Formats: sequence, structure tokens, C-alpha cells
Amino acid sequence: MIRTLLAASLLASASPVLAAAPAPMKEAAAAIVDAKAGELANMIDQVFSFAEPGFQEVRTSAYLTGILEKNGFKVTRGVAGIPTAFTATWGEGGPMIALGSDIDGLLGLSQTPGVPGAKPLVAGAPGHGEGHNSGMPMMIVAAIAAKQVMEKNGIKGRIMLWPGVAEELVATKAYFVRAGMFKDVDANLFAHVGDGLETTWGPLSYTASLSVEYTFKGLTAHAAGNPWDGKSALDAVELMNDGWNMKREHLPTSQRSHYVITAGGNQPNIVPDRASVWYYFRDTSLPAVKAMYDAGNRIAEGAAMMTETTVTRRVLGHAATNYGNRPIAEAAFENMKAVGLPKWSEADQNFARAVLKGFGRKDKPLASDGPHLWSPERPNPEGGGGSDDIGDIMWTVPTITIVYPSNIPSISYHNIMAATAMATPIAHKGAVAGAKVAAMTVLDMMTTPELVAGAKRWQQEVQFKTERYQPLLGPDDQPAIHLNADVMAKLRPQMEKYYFDPKKYKSYLEQLGIDYEKAGSKNSLP
Repeated sequence: MIRTLLAASLLASASPVLAAAPAPMKEAAAAIVDAKAGELANMIDQVFSFAEPGFQEVRTSAYLTGILEKNGFKVTRGVAGIPTAFTATWGEGGPMIALGSDIDGLLGLSQTPGVPGAKPLVAGAPGHGEGHNSGMPMMIVAAIAAKQVMEKNGIKGRIMLWPGVAEELVATKAYFVRAGMFKDVDANLFAHVGDGLETTWGPLSYTASLSVEYTFKGLTAHAAGNPWDGKSALDAVELMNDGWNMKREHLPTSQRSHYVITAGGNQPNIVPDRASVWYYFRDTSLPAVKAMYDAGNRIAEGAAMMTETTVTRRVLGHAATNYGNRPIAEAAFENMKAVGLPKWSEADQNFARAVLKGFGRKDKPLASDGPHLWSPERPNPEGGGGSDDIGDIMWTVPTITIVYPSNIPSISYHNIMAATAMATPIAHKGAVAGAKVAAMTVLDMMTTPELVAGAKRWQQEVQFKTERYQPLLGPDDQPAIHLNADVMAKLRPQMEKYYFDPKKYKSYLEQLGIDYEKAGSKNSLP
């Protein structure tokens, strides 16, 4: 079946940038992915069980790099000064094609998979409430499949795998770029979990973002006995927040900004001598975010002056706007049409339906339409205003994002409902489809020099006409690798009890004693 679809899609493609690898090579890559579907499922379940948040992906990174080394990739750990970041490379000559996806979880979103309602594995622990446990395993299998086909056919070329560390904090990819991780890369494929099979060329709806923590320092005093001797850092934080909230009225409607107070004192009867507030500044371009940042800095200085405190700031994260490369997106879309959507079982559909019902969401079946190629002429109707630091790489090397159907439609991400399916057959089947697309697209670029050249030319002549990459990182800014360390020091011992053991169990659901076939029944809610 895949041979017929591949032949039809290739004949229908008249554009030279859509010239493709020979169909037998793609069929071979797809067959390798199918043969490794069990291994892929185990990887997805294993990373789900680790559930590590940004900068603390210690077990995840060690596990994935171990698999890559066993499969002939040369691994370099701790790249860009980030302990859990790595690159894994293979091959010689030809183009260098990179494949990446995120690996971090989210704080407080621990959830038992295969249960269509709220049931944390460890109360208060992190969890994969977005589905980042699936992308890097998917890309590893795709890379292995492409590598084996290249070896068999004597194809020159290089593959580089890399993980998105702390993406939920938009905290590392700008540092990857600054460290030169992509200086030898010709094109990059990125993958992100979703509920469909799709990609996009042109500007995406994601905003540029800067994450900054402001810390005020003052002087303690007895809050009742001699408050006049104190200089309240918390007052400064509150004044900054008041000032920023006044500023919002005079900002473009395209902006988004939000903050949390990360430190506010120790007890009420001591004037706080230290207080911090963490801001996200977002807008539709980096220059607009820079203007917000400059305004935030002025307001912070004003708050410090009013309270006779001092203020310092630290950049914790950075994300440029997202922009997909047209030639690569069109090539990937042809492969998506050839691969098609997964064949969902009755149990898959029943479970998805039960999750939506259990969380009070509108009923919607698993992906049945598509794949989709979104563009300025046909924009994604479900685009949002969030941020993704893949944008920093998109402005460095021709890049697309492959969205693959490993999660349930109509759910809310950054929520436990987004974790319910991420160690189930839904996640596994969606990743198999995505791995085939990624492997085939790698082979397209390895065997078709005009595709890579066209991608670079399109970036220079079209993308760079709209904007130039000017990151807002200062020369002294460094990755915030301290984040989440205290959380994991406290919770990891409890979480370790729930790590997946693939030597004893066929799946994580089996280890947890969950009957997936019955999970979607009306009596399955906890």
C-alpha cells in the first residue's frame, strides 16, 4: 500500500524542490520503523515514567544517549553548558540533517496513564502534561531507520540528534544557537506532539518571548517595632507589578505578559530584604519583545528608587518567532500523505472519548482527517499565542516542525488531561506515523541536493526578508540550570518507585495494572 501511495504522491509533485528519494528506500525505512514499533513504545513509556522537568532531565538524557550509542552514534554530552543537553552524530560527507524534539515535563502534572480522570502517580510531582516524552524516542527511531537505509545503499550524509531541554521554560535553544551547535547543519527537522499529522511553512502563530526574573534587595527590620529602619524588597516587587499593570493599557494588543512572585519574604513580622518576581514578555516579534523588556527594566528601576532598594535581573529564557521552511515542509507533506494517519482501534476511540468526558470536554474522535499542510494561504485555524524556542533554530537553519498524532483532540495542554494518553497505544501509534515521515524526509534531503539548496535559498530570499534574528541574550546571560533542582531533590525518591521496568513488563500500563481495553468504559473513572 505504501508503495502505491508513494508513487502517486511523487508523480503528482512537479516542483523540483519536492524531488524525492526512491520509493524502495522509503518503503525500507517505513518497514524498519514498523519493526521497531515495540522498542519505540518502550522508549515512550520509559521517558513518561521519568517525568523530569526542565534542566533536571537526568535519567531521560542518560537513557536516550545510551540507546544512541548502542546504535552507532557518537554522543557529546553537556553541550552549551547544559548538563542534560547532548548531540548524537553519525555519518560522513554529504549534508548534515538534524533531528530534535523536547524532553522535559511540567511541574505538578503527575498523572497515571490510561486513566480517563485525575489520578496522580505522585501527588505534586512533575508529569508529561504536554507529551514531550514521545518526540525524542520518535526521532531516534526515525534516525536509526534512515541510517540503516543509507548504509545499505551507500548514501553519504550525516545525521545529528539533539534534545530540547527545558522547552517549557523556553530556556535553552537560544543558547544552543549561541554555542554554535547548528553551524554545520544544513537542515533541521523538529517534532512536536499533537492530535493530527501536519506541518507548516511560513510564519507560525507562536509569539517571541523573553523570560526574566527581577530580584530586589533591601534591609530587614522588625515590622512592628521599628519598620522605619527597613527597606522592603517586597514593596518594590509590588510596585513593579502595579507599574507593569498600568503599562499594559499602553501596549499593543498583540502582547502577552504575565508574572509570578518567586520570593516575597520569610514571615510577616520581618521586613523582607529580598524578593523576586518572574516575568514573561511576549509579542509577535523580537523587536517588540525588546521594547517590552526595556519598559520592564525602567519600571523595575523606578520601583527600586521608590523603596530605596536595589534591583538585578536575570534572563531565564528566550524564544524567537517560529517560521517554517517551505521546500522542506512540502517534501514532508508528501511523505505524510504517503504514510497516512494511524488505524485507531475501538479501544483507542473509547479511551479518548472517556478522557474528554471525564474532564468535561467536547467529544471529538481521534484524528481522522488530514494530513495537513498549513501556510499563509491556508493558516491553521487552531493556532495560539504561546511560545516555542524552536524559533531560535528556525532563524538559524532551515527548519520545520512535524506535528504527529500521539494525543487526544480537544484537550487542554499544560494540564493532567494531556498526560492521560501519553503512555498508551494512542501515543505509540502516533509516534510510529511521525517516525516514518521523519525518516523519509531525511532520505529526501540526503538523496536530493536541490531540496537542501532550495531550502537554504528560500530561507535567504523569502524568510529573511521579513525579519532577521537578533537574540536578546546578553553576553553574560547563562542557562538557568538551577531551576527545578529543589523540586526533584525532594520528589525523585518517591517518583523512582514508578519508573517503568521493560524487563519485567510489556508496557507501562501492564506494570501499573491498567486494563486499556476496559479503560474507556463508563465505569473507568477514578
